[in-house]
Amino acid sequence: MNKRSTLGGGTLLALALLFIALTVLFNYALRGWRLDLTQNRLYTTAPGTDRILANIKEPINLYFFFSEKAANQLPQLKTYGTRVREFLEELAGRSNGKLRLHVIDPQPFSEEEDRAAELGVRGEPLGATSAQFYLGLAGTNSTDGHEAIEFFDPAKEQFLEYDVVKLVYELANPKKPVVAWLSSLPMGPGFDPQTGQMREPWAIYNEVQQLFDVKPVEAGATRIDPDANVLVLVHPKDLSPALQFAIDQYALRGGHILAFVDPVSEADTAGADPHNPMAAIGADKSSHLTALLNAWGVQFDAGQVIADRGNALSVTMHQGEEPVLHLGVLGLNKEGFASEDVITAGLSNVNLATTGYLEPLKGPQACQPVKGGAKSCFEPLLFSSRDAEPLPVARFRMLFDPATLREGFKPTGIRYALAARITGNVHTAFPAGPPAGVTLAPGQLDLKESLRPLNLVVFADTDLLSDYLWMREQNFFGQRMTQAWASNGDMVQNALDNLAGSADLISVRGRASFTRPFERVDKLRRAADERFRAKEQELEAQLRDTESKLTALQSKGDKGALIITPEQEQEVAHFQTEKLRIRKELRAVRATLDAEIKRLGTTLKIINIILVPALFALLAFAIGLWRRRRRMFSSTGEDRR
Repeated sequence: MNKRSTLGGGTLLALALLFIALTVLFNYALRGWRLDLTQNRLYTTAPGTDRILANIKEPINLYFFFSEKAANQLPQLKTYGTRVREFLEELAGRSNGKLRLHVIDPQPFSEEEDRAAELGVRGEPLGATSAQFYLGLAGTNSTDGHEAIEFFDPAKEQFLEYDVVKLVYELANPKKPVVAWLSSLPMGPGFDPQTGQMREPWAIYNEVQQLFDVKPVEAGATRIDPDANVLVLVHPKDLSPALQFAIDQYALRGGHILAFVDPVSEADTAGADPHNPMAAIGADKSSHLTALLNAWGVQFDAGQVIADRGNALSVTMHQGEEPVLHLGVLGLNKEGFASEDVITAGLSNVNLATTGYLEPLKGPQACQPVKGGAKSCFEPLLFSSRDAEPLPVARFRMLFDPATLREGFKPTGIRYALAARITGNVHTAFPAGPPAGVTLAPGQLDLKESLRPLNLVVFADTDLLSDYLWMREQNFFGQRMTQAWASNGDMVQNALDNLAGSADLISVRGRASFTRPFERVDKLRRAADERFRAKEQELEAQLRDTESKLTALQSKGDKGALIITPEQEQEVAHFQTEKLRIRKELRAVRATLDAEIKRLGTTLKIINIILVPALFALLAFAIGLWRRRRRMFSSTGEDRR
């Protein structure tokens, strides 16, 4: 016993000395080196992140508010908080001193807690106490500008890099982004000839004006402001060749475009006559952007509307009538969103009406060459269900009863893309040169292909912008109050936030999760559980079989007492033996499972505690020896001189 205890203590001492030696070697030989061995490269920043850090002109202060002591009660948040802090330290280390990180653990009723609230970082209640838990980030620049991430949600861990880098980019570029807005729909304030009254602006237009510098583009324009961070196209229709050419050249210069097209735009006032309500029936309410979309690698059929039974909403066509399922009015949930894209991740529900669908121009591949040999990438953002079918637009123009859409409805089993992100190099939609009547400025050449990659987000629906599909208006003591009941507005804001940044920021996409399950252990457990359930089922089947045999064998005497026959006694004894055998096998299955898990755990401990440190020790020793020999040769050369 004493010998074993001495041996155990010696082993622990050797491991402790090895750990100290490794720490000294790492600090000496591997100073400044970084090696990311995680499977999903969690600690390797994206190239776009590195370029944004390199372009920071003036220092930025980052304040990471993390209730580290309080996090001891919340292991999951403590782990995630450590992950966030390590990532911020990595960014600060790569910024050449331009990012100054301050880690703060705000205590209740302290100045640090007041500072967090002042900078926009909110605390979450911790249990039944009045204490607040902080896990947020605030940043300030040299012009007193500040941005904040109120709280790092572990559910959005895959967008950690994007959220932090976006904050840094906005502090490094504090100017309000410019949005050029071209719409053929009456989204702004103005006079409504149908009602004879002034109309209120659409809610989404109001929100965008609060966050961006919106500059309307008139229908007769011949150029797009090159300083515009984003060009928004809402229901582009009957655009002049000169304006289409201007949009084309803006795209080839690497412009960022957010487009909303539609086969049937309900807000389109084409053919409207206040004196004749039937005049608009049959009018063309589709978007006209085919030439430009094709040049960008996107195919949009303005003659088709997606009917989707899997996402259909019930609507009331006339007051007093019962709601009816409308295959053209869709309510998408998380299953219809691209979870890996920042625009759609985190949304709850999005509503659309008479939406079209999008396809890559050359086929179903996500990325493929477009006309002229340019390269573009097509990534869907919104999907229909598989219980969907494209229907002719004529069935929706004169639709009085939505129930008729189910007549002849035959789902194709295809999930159609209702919105998509397109990136990459494209060619001009005007290969023959500027259209007639367009004169270029002296020294200006018409571009034939991309100078910088295009960034385009296109939705095959304009009605999603309409208030009735996502906003509810209420009168509160004479005040007009609005409340969102769908995520349409959040989705548009996400798209504009994303596109308003630089191409480097857009390239920072979602990353894999830091938390990884024990896949092999889970696989072993599942396999054993399957075997365990199979044995249980076998036992239950034998039990039922035996009981049926007992029923068949039993007989009653003259007084109604149960008579146990020798055959019955033998059957019962056989069942008891069989039952004990199967239970023994069940215990063996569990024991085997535990043994396999322990064996796997032992293997991992050997690799992590012995093999990996030994490998790094040898590497550090070799590097140290190489540096020493290099210095010796250098000094020898100097002596010879």
